[in-house]
Amino acid sequence: MYMNIACASVQGVEGQRIDVEVDISPGLPQVNVVGLPDPAVRESVERVRAALKNCGFEFPLQRITVNLAPADLRKEGTAFDLAIAAGILAGSGQLEPEPFEGVLVIGELSLNGEVRPVPGVLPMVDKARQRGIKRVLLPATNAAEAALIGGMELFALRHLDQLTAGQKDGAADWSALRHSGGVSGDAVGLLADETKGGADRTWDPDFGDVTGQQSAKRAVLTAAAGRHNLLLTGPPGTGKTMLAKRLPGILPMLNEQEALAVTQIYSAAGKLGTGSISLIRRRPFRCPHHTISAGGLIGGGSVPKPGEVTLAHEGVLFLDEMPEFSRQVLEVLRQPLEDREVTIARARAVFRFPAHFMLACSMNPCPCGYFGHETDQWRCACTPARIASYKAKISGPLLDRIDLQVDVPRPPLTAQDQPGMDSAAMRSRVMAAMERQRARMTVTGVPWNSDLTGKGLRAACSLRPDAALLLETAFISLGLSMRAHERILKLARTIADLDEFAEIRAEHIAEAIQYRSSDRKLEPL
Repeated sequence: MYMNIACASVQGVEGQRIDVEVDISPGLPQVNVVGLPDPAVRESVERVRAALKNCGFEFPLQRITVNLAPADLRKEGTAFDLAIAAGILAGSGQLEPEPFEGVLVIGELSLNGEVRPVPGVLPMVDKARQRGIKRVLLPATNAAEAALIGGMELFALRHLDQLTAGQKDGAADWSALRHSGGVSGDAVGLLADETKGGADRTWDPDFGDVTGQQSAKRAVLTAAAGRHNLLLTGPPGTGKTMLAKRLPGILPMLNEQEALAVTQIYSAAGKLGTGSISLIRRRPFRCPHHTISAGGLIGGGSVPKPGEVTLAHEGVLFLDEMPEFSRQVLEVLRQPLEDREVTIARARAVFRFPAHFMLACSMNPCPCGYFGHETDQWRCACTPARIASYKAKISGPLLDRIDLQVDVPRPPLTAQDQPGMDSAAMRSRVMAAMERQRARMTVTGVPWNSDLTGKGLRAACSLRPDAALLLETAFISLGLSMRAHERILKLARTIADLDEFAEIRAEHIAEAIQYRSSDRKLEPL
């Protein structure tokens, strides 16, 4: 007998509808799983066999063929266990087939029949909704996560035995399994509107804890307001890491569309946890170790998984001690910094991962950290060749993509007596600048100044004559690249937004130029 059960898998960070086709026919007892399954999928046969036996069902001693369609798409993971078991039970007449029509079935089985959670439930259920499926049979542990997708009828299963309790005369009576707690309706209703005081940031790290560094704070404020890339350079202990780790606290909360996208990414990566009842509302902050591989940073694998740049989507990717990363790893950032997505090609498919993140980096001026910042106690012992090798880890094209390159010197002891901006004040200014950018969206088509390009850039950046003259002079005298010219213009637009000016003035251009220390050939960069 033939049975078709709707299931799903995750390809990249998106759900993919998979049909689990089960055919039971006379012949020598054997089970064949086809449709490009990986080892975890092939092993599902033994998990299903043991689970059925331990729950009082019979595993048919016939020829069983399980096809995972579309057959040319590689399948991996354990989410097919429950669908395969349901197909075998319905195909062999032990369960009525009608209740499974139009139902998405996902879940892993233990040998005793318990239904275990699987990663990627959120994009799977979202894809099912797009395909017109309104009912989902899934592990009870994943039910709260799936409830974030509104308009779905969820049936939470803890044990395989519960399938028989819901069968009455061929009709689906799974009312006892219906999930009704935690979330109902549209998931985006859970999102708090920060402008209405819905987000509590009382315990976030505060910029008021950073002693001095007013110019560095101004640079961080500018970077956050337009989502520009940032590099902080200075000797050890000056607060570079403190400044970077406080960046998410001054960024606006994720809007509805962004929150759903970020939550789906973490669900697909298996990092969402269990029992989640709300979308991710805070912008991600990822800080990978410098020993990370290129695949770990941008994603990879035989069936590619999201890397750190995708996990930082709509948030901040912080590379502490940037030159300690291998040059090969750093170079893979060039494409996602430009395209805002990662493209990974495999023989059978091309995977695209979103990677719209803000890059924040820190580095020392030399390997020992004290070049240009010597004191009586600390002297730089690095040779010129060693310093050049250290800086060469960051290529010119990558450095050209970093809008703000800021020196963070050692603050004087009296700086602790000088009050500066705290996170609340900085966040207020960022939100005001963001509103000005969004007001221009009808003209520019993008919500952030860092994304401006082409006609949108020209429409948004109205220069006063003195500002245009200064930019032209700097372009010629400093030998700027066209990319650097464009990024200075976008950065000046953000500075003008912070200062509440519609036109870009000469002082805005001047401030943007002084942030490009690599273009000005100034030490320590």
